Amino acid sequence: MGMTMTQKILAAHAGLDNVVPGQLITAKVDMLLANDISGSVSVNVFDDAGFEEVFDKSKIALVMDHFTPNKDIKSAEQCVTCRTFAKRFDIDHYYDVGTMGIEHALLPEKGLVAAGEIIVGADSHTCTYGALGAFSTGVGSTDLAASMATGQTWFKVPSALKFNLTGELQEDVSGKDVILHIIGMIGVDGALYKSMEFTGPGVASLSIDDRFTICNMAIEAGGKNGIFPVDKTTKDYMEGRVDREYTIYEADSDAEYDQVYDIDLSTLKPTVAFPHLPGNSRTIDKVGDVPIQQSVIGSCTNGRLSDMRIAAEILKGQKVHPDVRCIIVPATQQIYKECIKLGYLETFIDAGCVVSTPTCGPCMGGHMGILAEGERCVSTTNRNFVGRMGHTKSEIYLASPAVAAASAIAGKIVAPERRV
Repeated sequence: MGMTMTQKILAAHAGLDNVVPGQLITAKVDMLLANDISGSVSVNVFDDAGFEEVFDKSKIALVMDHFTPNKDIKSAEQCVTCRTFAKRFDIDHYYDVGTMGIEHALLPEKGLVAAGEIIVGADSHTCTYGALGAFSTGVGSTDLAASMATGQTWFKVPSALKFNLTGELQEDVSGKDVILHIIGMIGVDGALYKSMEFTGPGVASLSIDDRFTICNMAIEAGGKNGIFPVDKTTKDYMEGRVDREYTIYEADSDAEYDQVYDIDLSTLKPTVAFPHLPGNSRTIDKVGDVPIQQSVIGSCTNGRLSDMRIAAEILKGQKVHPDVRCIIVPATQQIYKECIKLGYLETFIDAGCVVSTPTCGPCMGGHMGILAEGERCVSTTNRNFVGRMGHTKSEIYLASPAVAAASAIAGKIVAPERRV
């Protein structure tokens, strides 16, 4: 029996010729990731276990992005724990206020992840890096602590779902609409502990940012990981970023999949996930009249430069509706700088938006965007669970940057108007 792309990566890192779904393996990891919340837990577990050395200080990344700049005493103490650990072991990749970005945008930008590698992070959206042809997945803080000492972790080899993509996306339809469509189609547990493997001629038409967004939300379908084949788009992104050799893996022609889904990208429309699940999706023509009080454009899902560009194109010369608060969050300092150079920040501010330093704050209801009872938010983030962004009686509607920007102007969820 042939192996899928994911299974090949796992086999290689476990030193095995072949693996099968359900098999338990121990595999070497190429990069470990934690943030200010999960990292502080991992550090305490590391110390409690009596570990005295990290396996490789160049293969650990600590990114202070969830509650930073610190919102309260507890969050400040969490960062102190991570900061002290980073200094103690001279960790190469420690990112704090002034250098940090949202972790899943920052690591690819810095070239810390590459095709064929295994990356594990104490954050569920670590699956983002499958866009580069890597196996990446979230783990618990305890497992991460052990991996920091040993350079290894355990996996149950996942079976796979195949998504055969054809056609090209229409204007103002993006990777966010693709993944919301897929989750709506298969459900929030439709890929439970499975690898979501994307292939087909339609892949070539997707930008690397589209692919990051799609893989980022694989976890919202229950997936163990999402992964794309390595093509010219992937190689072009890694060129000048990744300074080491990488390996390209391809699925065998006789690889087995639990199910194959055929998706014609040209048929997709802007899509919105209604409360309170990412799988509760509707196309924009079936949304109805949904007034909003807040719009958030950013996060590890949609805070990249292309997302900022789309938002700026729609907001340019416009004004945010007086009943709406529009929060823009560039995902990294580099993206923030590019927004300044390209005039996007001036466009946002002139439109009546507030522009934040890179942070996960609004996405997970930490700070800078908390909702009151009865308020609705359209957001480019990845989760819309009850109370995710504030009051348990508030509502989150997930959408693309195009829809979120247009909705901020209209004061209700709408499709963007065609742009010249």
